[in-house]
Amino acid sequence: MMTEMKRDISNTGLIAGRLCLDFTNTLDWRGMDNPFELLNNYEDLVTWSGRLEILSDQEMRRVLQITALQTAQSDSVYKRAIALREALYRIFAKISQNRKPDQDDLNIFNRELSSAMARSQVSATASGFKWQWADHENQLDRMFWPIVQDAATLLTSDMLSRVGMCSDEKCAWLFLDTSKSHKRRWCSMEDCGNRAKFQRHYKRKLKQGMNTKK
Repeated sequence: MMTEMKRDISNTGLIAGRLCLDFTNTLDWRGMDNPFELLNNYEDLVTWSGRLEILSDQEMRRVLQITALQTAQSDSVYKRAIALREALYRIFAKISQNRKPDQDDLNIFNRELSSAMARSQVSATASGFKWQWADHENQLDRMFWPIVQDAATLLTSDMLSRVGMCSDEKCAWLFLDTSKSHKRRWCSMEDCGNRAKFQRHYKRKLKQGMNTKK
């Protein structure tokens, strides 16, 4: 029998191929009656942001210091994060099924996108110009900005048609299919893919055993 390591925010897979889709995958086993929440508080959000290098170690320490003094504000940011995550999930899930996203979800996304774009600026560097985030040092929602920017880029790109959903209905994680055949089925072959393979093998052996007894 296959055993599985219990995932938490410090070890959950980053398999989606896009930042915004990895963000949607912070709810585990979405297709089950009781999915497993990986983002349980603002501190988890900071930990995940550090893993994705959205926040530097210094930025992580800074926002956690602010959080210790502004609990109500960090709780509000956490609730916004979950609302944004779920809106993004529904948007991309419907796109993967060739369905039109709901306007309410687009409204949630666009509110956060507008807030993020208000913090963006073009800065001169030694090699030219680049986008940067302005006035972000004390902003507890700093990690939202690259997530919604990535989502906007994906939504308006020719890669959008490659957004897929894991074929394991209990998993239902999202990913960007960059395979040559464009036939990726699983969030991870090492996880859901191997589990499906094991289940097929088990059913085949069980059927063979039943036929032998006849």
